[in-house]
Amino acid sequence: MRIDLMAGASLSAAALRCAAEPTILVFDSGLGGLTVLDAVRRARPDARYVYVGDDAAFPYGRLSEATLVARVLTVMERLVATHRPDLVVIACNTASTLVLPALRQRFTTPFVGVVPPIKPAAEATRSRLVTLLATPGTVARSYTHDLIATYAGSCAVTLVGSQNLAGFAEAELAGAPVDDAALAAEIAPCFVAEADGRRTDVVCLACTHYPLLLPRLQAVAPWPVTWIDPAPAIARRVVQLIGPRPREADRHGSALGAFTAGTCLTDALRAALADRGIGDVAVEAVPLPMQ
Repeated sequence: MRIDLMAGASLSAAALRCAAEPTILVFDSGLGGLTVLDAVRRARPDARYVYVGDDAAFPYGRLSEATLVARVLTVMERLVATHRPDLVVIACNTASTLVLPALRQRFTTPFVGVVPPIKPAAEATRSRLVTLLATPGTVARSYTHDLIATYAGSCAVTLVGSQNLAGFAEAELAGAPVDDAALAAEIAPCFVAEADGRRTDVVCLACTHYPLLLPRLQAVAPWPVTWIDPAPAIARRVVQLIGPRPREADRHGSALGAFTAGTCLTDALRAALADRGIGDVAVEAVPLPMQ
């Protein structure tokens, strides 16, 4: 896993560690960042959290690169001004690989991002058959191919750009799960069997939406594999920056949920958010510009 941190931020790691109750903003195109939020909250339960889903623009894969960069900058301008976070986690592979340089240039707030976990996959595989399961945009991006060349040159890496899996994850939390057959068909290309008996043994979940479906993915997979979830590595990086939970901290921090359209907020989703400790949910409208 390669985690990116904003270089040259005015808030140093030492300064962040001094924050009595740091505010951490977790940002995604939709609901996938909830998997990252869960991991970070376990590491720093005392922090104050703001989870933001840019559902007005979901899915990001349908936007051009220029439109996506402009969109995230526009939304982040409002979020930073409103919530004044001490640190922002970009819990989206697509946004991380494209927008982090622009965010670093625009803001002084530190950013942690996530990109495809190719390196840990290459270290974990025994068969040397690895699959990267991601969005079509992430699969096509030169950044992804450079990571494979750098860290997985001795492996055969199957790239699977799923058109539907992020939407399946959103539907799952919204109370409208797809059936097992549809889920199995979506991940079937991930599983490769060679004539010499070797089979895929590691699948990288290179979209933070996908771990929302992990128990079901494990159930419908044709054989057991190691599934690499990026969230724990992100949580470790956050703790490196702001420090572990202070000994004197004796309460859990608050959590606010915000969405840029709110059309995804079914009763089932509100209940799922409440189960994750997000009972306070607001709509902070940031509509897409007219095309």
